[in-house]
Amino acid sequence: MKKVRLVVLSGPSGAGKSTAVRVLDYIGFFCVDNLPVSLLPSMLELAVSSGEITRVAAVIDVREGSFLKDFPKTFKAIKDAGYSSELVYFEASDAALVKRFSETRRRHPLARTESPLEGIALEREELGEVKAFSDKVIDTSDYNVHELKEFLRESFTVPEREDKMTVNIVSFGYRHGIPADCDMLFDVRFLPNPFFVEGLRALDGRSEEIKSFVLEREETGEFLERVEGFLSYLIPLFWKEGKSYLTIGIGCTGGKHRSVAIAEYLIGSLHSDSGTLRIRHRDIEKR
Repeated sequence: MKKVRLVVLSGPSGAGKSTAVRVLDYIGFFCVDNLPVSLLPSMLELAVSSGEITRVAAVIDVREGSFLKDFPKTFKAIKDAGYSSELVYFEASDAALVKRFSETRRRHPLARTESPLEGIALEREELGEVKAFSDKVIDTSDYNVHELKEFLRESFTVPEREDKMTVNIVSFGYRHGIPADCDMLFDVRFLPNPFFVEGLRALDGRSEEIKSFVLEREETGEFLERVEGFLSYLIPLFWKEGKSYLTIGIGCTGGKHRSVAIAEYLIGSLHSDSGTLRIRHRDIEKR
């Protein structure tokens, strides 16, 4: 495999591509915004010949116009040529995008009226094939800009060792929706819920009381034994196939008790050889 990593960023206006480019530039990627699709292979060849550029990020979006139709074929050719390449698609709900355009007082580039909704719908349609071709979808609806920057730094920073991948464990609540960026999900709603126990509702899964309630049950022990074995088997195989990061979602009803306790346990129990481990509790502060 050629020693240049390519990350292509795409998605609708306002979903976070500009923030992502700034973060990737900060952590050492060579970044290009609005590069014509046809020039991607040439840019990578130049990066290889330079001997200095090892990580490249490029933004591809509706500004490409009719050239967007060439993207799937071009991107497949890049992968077939032996480059470590991934397409990351940034998504957000209509409500989140409308709010962001309102806050920044920007007009949607495809909207013919003051309301951005028309432009959002047109843009989603034009980017439909690109999204379908993506390796990863990141839903930024619930992120503020600071949270998004931190998440992106964690996701794209090179692991401490080159022979490891980054493994992100995310706790969440099904009540608030499934994280779009998860590669695999584990539903722990089969476990008894501390929410209904006097004195435990106000605590979260990081507390010793909740950990004891959740982890000391026989069914939890059997579940964790199976999950640990499953992940210890799969993670090296994903790394072998060239995946640089993996996101594992642990979900309960509200994302505050059971999923948090299980995620905390896994981050402490998975062997360090499994990868560079990181944890995020998406919904722990939500009601």
